[in-house]
Amino acid sequence: MAAAPQPVRAAPTLARALRARVAATAKPQPQGGGGGGGGASASRRALLGLSEPELRQLALDLGQVRLPACPPCHITACLLIHRPLPQQSYRGKQLHDLLYKSRANQIQDFNYVPKAFREALLGAGWSVGRSPVHHAVTASDGTTKILLKLEDKRLIETVGIPVDDDNKGSSRLTACVSSQVGCPLRCSFCATGKGGFARNLRPHEIVEQVLAIEEVFKHRVTNVVFMGMGEPMLNLNSVLEAHRCFNKELKIGQRMMTISTVGVPNTIKMLASHKLQSTLAVSLHAPNQKLREMIVPSAKSYPLWALMDDCKNYFLETGRRVSFEYTLLAGINDEKEQAEELAQLLHTCGGGYHVNLIPYNPIEGSEYKRPYRKVVQAFVDALEARKITVSVRQTRGLDANAACGQLRNEFQKNPLLESSPSEPSLVPT
Repeated sequence: MAAAPQPVRAAPTLARALRARVAATAKPQPQGGGGGGGGASASRRALLGLSEPELRQLALDLGQVRLPACPPCHITACLLIHRPLPQQSYRGKQLHDLLYKSRANQIQDFNYVPKAFREALLGAGWSVGRSPVHHAVTASDGTTKILLKLEDKRLIETVGIPVDDDNKGSSRLTACVSSQVGCPLRCSFCATGKGGFARNLRPHEIVEQVLAIEEVFKHRVTNVVFMGMGEPMLNLNSVLEAHRCFNKELKIGQRMMTISTVGVPNTIKMLASHKLQSTLAVSLHAPNQKLREMIVPSAKSYPLWALMDDCKNYFLETGRRVSFEYTLLAGINDEKEQAEELAQLLHTCGGGYHVNLIPYNPIEGSEYKRPYRKVVQAFVDALEARKITVSVRQTRGLDANAACGQLRNEFQKNPLLESSPSEPSLVPT
């Protein structure tokens, strides 16, 4: 009798690590600032967001062993010693293709896997992790805002922004994704904060936003900005998981992604340790601490000097320049003298910086107003005269309530009606 073929065997430590990560992804977490989910949204496990090795391990754990064509005695020997068989993780590869290539919306759509496997997934509490589109509105410039209805009936916004590059003859599609349902920081000019805070998003709830945009536009997303609803640094674990998925599974380059923050103590250091090649965008909005506290109440716990010091260290550790977002509010922070003060602040903290000016996008019920174009240009001129690299963000979707949180508030006036978690602490996850 010929010797039985040697089985293909995964390293035990790798298998344990993959199981642990799959379990952590599926594990329900508390609401508020300390978790990645909560409520009904955590009642089912989501396949979306898992990597191919994790999906292969899941297939193994569900007993989906694909037996090789060999004599019965060899199969029996393999089963007796409980060792993996060749091609054992084939189902995991199929899952990966179904999620990220075929873009199946539900397990029932997994047409080319056995019914028994689909039933095993459903029986173990797994779902794809896709949410239905509740509403969508498109502006005259093509910008499209989408409301997704999550499993716990809460609504989140995501925005698709198409840009045609006339010089290169190519087109870009940027996805602006949310990281939380609402936001606990309540910046005074932001519509999201006015709608209240419910919970953090889980990784698949961030990933699915890009897939939804691609389905609406019938075009591949080329850029991702974590600038939608919520403070990404208060949900850093889920943001990093989604970032990994965008890069590895959806093949969006790290340099094509931007992670935004208004500033949460210690989190910029944490992000720097991951050595990402993505851009860090810090929402500054003021050149001094007093004015910043008025515009961004959470700045009281994170002095401007400490924030700028962390940004300087981020640049030194990663080699990636920091972009400062500065929303121009008419008569509040748009004076020439304030531009000069901002330039001085940036020069004091070293180089490697870029300022992105954002003329205010008006929202209902706000006392703030959008500055005139000549005021914006004067601010730009003052910065450039002091050798500060500056750009002005093109305003998109003004007729589609495209300012963060506007459309969601219109459709969900009382987002905390079903359950009202306690005020979240400003602690990243």
